[in-house]
Amino acid sequence: MATADPKDPAVTPDMVDRDAPASVIIRSVAPAPVDDPTLGIFVQPGRAAQTPAHRLVTVGDSLVHGFQSGAIFNTSLSWPAIVAWELGWDKEFRFPRYAGFGGLPLNIEYLVRVLEDQFGSELSWWELPRALFSIRAEMDKIEDWWERGAGSRVPNLGTIQHNLGIYGWDVRDALSRSFNYCQSSIAQPKDDLLFQIVEDANARAALRVLPGHLPDLGSVGAAKALADQGGIETLVVMLGANNALGTVLSLGKPKWSSSALAPSGLPAFQDLKAKAKFNVWDPDHFAVEWDELATQLLAINAENVIVATVPHVTIAPIARGVGAKIRTGSRYFPYYTRPWIEDADFDPADDPHLDERQARAIDAAIDQYNAHIVQSVRNARLAGKNWYVLEVCGMLDRLAQRRYIDDFNARPNWWRPYELPATLASLAPPVDSRFFSSDPSGRLRGGLFSLDGVHPTTVAYGLVAQEVVRIMQQAGVVFRLGNGAPRPGSVQVDFERLLAQDTLVSHPPKNLKNATSTIGSWDQRLDLLQRIFRFA
Repeated sequence: MATADPKDPAVTPDMVDRDAPASVIIRSVAPAPVDDPTLGIFVQPGRAAQTPAHRLVTVGDSLVHGFQSGAIFNTSLSWPAIVAWELGWDKEFRFPRYAGFGGLPLNIEYLVRVLEDQFGSELSWWELPRALFSIRAEMDKIEDWWERGAGSRVPNLGTIQHNLGIYGWDVRDALSRSFNYCQSSIAQPKDDLLFQIVEDANARAALRVLPGHLPDLGSVGAAKALADQGGIETLVVMLGANNALGTVLSLGKPKWSSSALAPSGLPAFQDLKAKAKFNVWDPDHFAVEWDELATQLLAINAENVIVATVPHVTIAPIARGVGAKIRTGSRYFPYYTRPWIEDADFDPADDPHLDERQARAIDAAIDQYNAHIVQSVRNARLAGKNWYVLEVCGMLDRLAQRRYIDDFNARPNWWRPYELPATLASLAPPVDSRFFSSDPSGRLRGGLFSLDGVHPTTVAYGLVAQEVVRIMQQAGVVFRLGNGAPRPGSVQVDFERLLAQDTLVSHPPKNLKNATSTIGSWDQRLDLLQRIFRFA
């Protein structure tokens, strides 16, 4: 059973999840985020006489890869690519590409646009059978393209990508999955007549990231190989979200990691196959994984290392809070279910959900992950390494519409709203963290999360990029204009450029209400979200 923090008298027995490990410490209030990326520890920057060959290298999961609306597709608009653009290094920055039918494995926005092109802004009930047939035909094309067509052929680049993010990967994956491992895990595909989603999509996506000419390296090893080929100016690491994200994707009883030995002789949470049955890591197990990662990062020749905290996954609108908060002043709802299930229709006996105690335990574990991540940065800085904390968790907390913005009583003393750039602040309605909704009149709500309810829109990736840029400037990184001259003053991300390229926010689908109901129907009958995000 999870443990109530003895220093927090506000924790009552009904807040404690009996099924969570004892290592999970339950607190009544979320801890304050890190305000100073340096943690108040001065480090003399160790800069080379010449700028390192690789000015920006990123290692991470879907938030680094650039995943949106159920697919990896617009990688030129990932936050690392946005930072490279602002750095004046976009032509040199290497990243994987996934052209064809909206990317891997299934681009929900792409399918919504297909419906809109064929049936307009309103989908009548008598058109539904034809619409479903149309979507099935489109999904058949997508499946064929990536499993048997041009998309199945991996380009032989002979170089190492600078963006080494791979969607769905947790800390262990970044350490241990290699090009060879991913290639060997791709089975002979079957043509699913009922509901086609590209098989082994994650492994197929990873093959475009990992270096085929160095087939035994994982993404962390690939970053070290880049560093050995001329050094890295700034390395950004964003891992750990997938050590808890599966809980909100499955919306069932959390499956906590175990240290029981797998057939390989490794603890199950460290075994690439055995760990697939877990969707949230015991904080003690996460600490073991992170320590191994930190040791490998310390061996990489990088002038600056920026390490991100893990966001509270229960804020993502794919798990919508039902009804009113559990009690006045609480940040939690009694239940969390899919965004397309209305309060009046929700039935905890039949609908997928987490309850308040489970959500609190998941967040508590993430708080402990983050404390360990921050401690690793502190240790590195005390050892003279120029490491920084990127506070992604605090950033999302400050953007959490239903948790804090709409509920003054739930706000901790440290909370303050996130200041949006003028381009986004001027939008009407304001962009927020709720599930995206639009109709023929335009966007109705949302705008920070894409149509999968988990991953950012392009403008929200821009917010992450801005936070990275701030830390890079604090570290002394020089951003340059197109002519090579240094950019003066504080570098601001070009949100006008991003907004123009954010098709969801700038040109929202007119038939999204109908399409969202259809997506919900697919998920309930055919386990859509689990099949999209399945990767192990």
